[in-house]
Amino acid sequence: MNTIKTQKAKLRVKRTFIKKGACSHTYFYILNREFGYSKPQEEQALDPLAGGIVQQGYQCGILWGASMAVGAEVLRRTKDINLATGLAIKATQYVLGSFKNRANTIECEEITNCNWSNKWSIAKYFISGKMFGCFNLASKWAPEAIDAAYKSLELDQSDIPTPCFSCASELLGKMGGTDEEIAMVAGFAGGLGLNGSGCGVLAAAIWKTILELVKLDSWKYTLNDPVTEGIINTFYQTTDYKMECREITGTKFNSVTEHSEFIKNGGCENLIQILSNL
Repeated sequence: MNTIKTQKAKLRVKRTFIKKGACSHTYFYILNREFGYSKPQEEQALDPLAGGIVQQGYQCGILWGASMAVGAEVLRRTKDINLATGLAIKATQYVLGSFKNRANTIECEEITNCNWSNKWSIAKYFISGKMFGCFNLASKWAPEAIDAAYKSLELDQSDIPTPCFSCASELLGKMGGTDEEIAMVAGFAGGLGLNGSGCGVLAAAIWKTILELVKLDSWKYTLNDPVTEGIINTFYQTTDYKMECREITGTKFNSVTEHSEFIKNGGCENLIQILSNL
């Protein structure tokens, strides 16, 4: 890998992280620009997924941002929403693998050692300087992330079913999302790249809801945002206070086809319907 390009990528991420303030926003921004596109409203609306889905400690916000950028690029290249849905899931899996090789985990709480629901733990995170660990991780992974993003777009497409379903994409469709928005969240399927962790439908519902407020210039990110808290409360009531996909569905999906068949046969239909009507 070119050393000059690597150092530039690391510096660009650090500067962006400082300016944007949220890891999720940062990586959506960085990879969008890498692909040659600007999506400021969509990027801003991703702020709540920092801290592992509104400070819940699940998948690192960096990964939600990277997944969305790759999903959008997949649709631009394929011009086929069905193909883009399946490939976005596979691409997200590939990017997650790269991140895990760097961080040894994909979970925010394990990376930060911070309980984001406890104000004293949050204070300790900032005062102790642990926050710089996130800056360093985001910076170090940058050249690898860019490389993984491009390679993920060239993955084999022959095993993608027709039609192909993603739980998060189904939600966006019911919420009136465009094909681009549907492709952006497709990789959230099965707990982000089928890894079974924090629910991708919840993440997509939060992003789309906040996006519509951003478009109206009526939303600003705060740690205790009543809009996202309302969505999460409804979500927990619907899932019997389960957050992880593997617990909600009772399974961990091994392939795009498995997940697609699950959604096709009515899996998570009630959850998708309830969150789409908020």
